[in-house]
Amino acid sequence: MRYSFIIPVYNRPDELRELLESITLQQLNDYEVIVIEDGSSLTSEAVIHDFTPTIHSLHYHQVPNGGPSRARNIGVGYATGDYIIILDSDVVLPTGYLQAVDTALRGQIIDAFGGPDAASDDFTPIQKAINYAMTSPLTTGGIRGGSASAMEQFKPRSFNLGCRRELYLHLGGFDESLRFGEDIDFSLRLIKAGAKTALIPEAFVYHKRRVDFRRFFKQVHNSGIARIHLETRHPGSTHLVHLLPALFTIFSVLALCSGVGIGLLILLGAVFFVDAYLRTRDREVALLAVPACFIQLWGYGSGFLRAWWRKYVMRGKEFTAFHDNFYD
Repeated sequence: MRYSFIIPVYNRPDELRELLESITLQQLNDYEVIVIEDGSSLTSEAVIHDFTPTIHSLHYHQVPNGGPSRARNIGVGYATGDYIIILDSDVVLPTGYLQAVDTALRGQIIDAFGGPDAASDDFTPIQKAINYAMTSPLTTGGIRGGSASAMEQFKPRSFNLGCRRELYLHLGGFDESLRFGEDIDFSLRLIKAGAKTALIPEAFVYHKRRVDFRRFFKQVHNSGIARIHLETRHPGSTHLVHLLPALFTIFSVLALCSGVGIGLLILLGAVFFVDAYLRTRDREVALLAVPACFIQLWGYGSGFLRAWWRKYVMRGKEFTAFHDNFYD
């Protein structure tokens, strides 16, 4: 077996069904699928039963709830493939995904890899807007993949992360004490170990992100907090692209309080709208992309500033602001 798909799932059988359906449509069939049910009250047993006849090597394990990092590590422990591919349950694979991965790996030596996230035509407008906010170079500097001009070296994310199985096991997998930023921690450990990581642009996934703006703020706020935790574990890993949302958040507060600079915020909103429209050709998505981009910047920036203040000024312990659902 060359590839092992590892899928942690928590109370999302319908999402898992869509993902498994997309796996059955892959052009390459040299894979196994390992689903780890992480203490769900709404299980995926019926879904697994439906796909057992069509996926020749489908394995399903129910474990007590311990978070996605632990579920991924458990899944890799069951894997037999040369490479493991970790996916979030809210992604869907295009038919050429695995073939693109296989072509890239046969063409060069790669230890770990990832691909971009994209929005499919059937996404809701808010899903498309959030996808734009999370992938646009205007907001994230292109660091989530797919941008040739990314502001820092590409690091695979856990929604679409592949690695040599033996290397994953050698590094100990994901740090189960981290609730957010655990994939970046793993990528940083990969790089420190001398592993060759690569972005495979053709190995993109459709990332549904079933969140509204409120939950999106929580998600990116926690990501900002995680950046400070990552700097503690990996000194020097924080770069300009991580500081910009915090600086922008400070500027926004000063502008809104003083009235000076509000015009620049309005201008930036117009830039978001125009760029989103040019990318999507959808006015509704472009309009929703404006608040999505500001939420992405303010959420990440405020989380970064809170964690920075707690660690360096108050000398407090690490914390995570929102605990409600680590699978969003």
